[in-house]
Amino acid sequence: MKNAEKLNGTVALITGASSGIGQATAIRLADLGASVALVARRQDRLESLADRITAADGSALVIAADITDNHEAERVVDQVIEHFGRLDTLVNAAGLMLNGPSVESPLEEWDRMVDVNLRGLMYLTKQALPHLLQAVTSSPRAVADVVNISSVAGRIAAPQVAIYNATKFAVTAATEAWRQEFTKQSLRFSVIEPGATATELFEQKDGQWEGFTSMFGEVERLHAEDIAEAAAFIVTNPRRVAINEIVVRPTDQP
Repeated sequence: MKNAEKLNGTVALITGASSGIGQATAIRLADLGASVALVARRQDRLESLADRITAADGSALVIAADITDNHEAERVVDQVIEHFGRLDTLVNAAGLMLNGPSVESPLEEWDRMVDVNLRGLMYLTKQALPHLLQAVTSSPRAVADVVNISSVAGRIAAPQVAIYNATKFAVTAATEAWRQEFTKQSLRFSVIEPGATATELFEQKDGQWEGFTSMFGEVERLHAEDIAEAAAFIVTNPRRVAINEIVVRPTDQP
């Protein structure tokens, strides 16, 4: 396999690993030799994914947690360090999209998007930072990575997408600020901004795909594996190469 062995001896923590981009990224990084910590709320799905990875001679740790609670985020990172002894890569892939008319959308849905898309990412990153910086000093690769999954909705605002836009703009901005803060310490921060992708995201609330197609028309959606490949490209580059931002749209999406 291309790039095989590049991540041997490293540990990657992936949130949102129970489905979609998080799941695909966990599989891809495990294929490349990383031990993977699988984090999400749905333990049964995590266990199925761990079985798949271990059946392919990979190493996986299941951690069922709600990372929108800072204490849970702290527990997750502590458990990874206790089990694997290090942390080299953090992929913040957990995401929630509940778009719709602002007058009719419940405030609870807005709060949930802020909690999952921003607070969870913020809490995990905060807890992981000391361990990622330590990994830089103890790894033959001499580098560590944080990959945040944002969205093209973090670049372009649209009607009925206000709070999802707000969270994803925030992720993109925070990633760039962290990149500047930690680049001299060989801790790379990167953001991936996918367009329409065939995951459960559009199924999290009725009418979201119809809303998308009313603006952009029908498109052949990206696969989660396409975004996982972008994440793998980022983290397998040598220390001298930092991929700051990747935008990936379906060919059909304007």
